[in-house]
Amino acid sequence: MLLVGLTGSIGMGKSETARMFKALDVPVYDADAAVHALYDVGGAAVEPIGAAFPGVVADGRIDRAKLGALTLGDTAAIRNLEAIIHPLVGKAQMDFLHDAESAGARIVVLDIPLLFETGGETRVDAVIVVSAPADIQRARVLARPGMTEEKFENIFKRQTSDATKRAKAHYVIDTHLGLDHARERVAYVLEDLKRREPKIWAARKEASRP
Repeated sequence: MLLVGLTGSIGMGKSETARMFKALDVPVYDADAAVHALYDVGGAAVEPIGAAFPGVVADGRIDRAKLGALTLGDTAAIRNLEAIIHPLVGKAQMDFLHDAESAGARIVVLDIPLLFETGGETRVDAVIVVSAPADIQRARVLARPGMTEEKFENIFKRQTSDATKRAKAHYVIDTHLGLDHARERVAYVLEDLKRREPKIWAARKEASRP
C-alpha cells in the first residue's frame, strides 16, 4: 500500500484537492478531522487538554476558541498542546491505515497540514504539495470568518515556507489556475503514483506492533 502525504500552507486549497482524490476513490485521512473528533465529546484529548489548559472544556468538548486564545503566539503552550495531541493523532492515523489495507486499498492519501513541520515526510512514499501565489493565499485566508491579520501571521510563522515545500515535493498542484486544471493535475498525479513501489507501510506497520 502506497502512502502519499498531501500538504500545503494555510489557504492553499488543500481540502479541495483532498476531495478531488476522494472523488477518484482514493481513501483520504484528514488530520484536521481527526483532531476535531479528539476534541469533541468523548474524544481522547478532552481530559488531558482540560488538565493542561484549565477552562477550555465546555459541555464535554474542547472550546477551540478558548484554547486558541491561550496558545496564540505562546511557543511553550503550543509545544505542550502538541505533546498531548500528536500521539493521539498518530494512533488515529494508524487505525485508518489498517482499515484501508483491510479494504484492499493500493494507495492512500494522508492529508496533513503540518507534514514537513512534524517530520511526516519520512513516513510516506511520496509528497504532494498544494500551492498558490502568496497574495491569493492571504486573500483566501483573511476571507474566512473570524480570521484576523494577527491570527494569519501567527499561523504563517509556524509553517514551513511554500518555496521550501515546493522544493521538497514529489508533485506540486497549483490551485490558482482553476478547478479544472487542478482536477487534471490530480488525475495525472494519481496515474503516476500507481507506478511507484510502496516501501514505507511495511516498516511502519512492523514498528507499530506491540
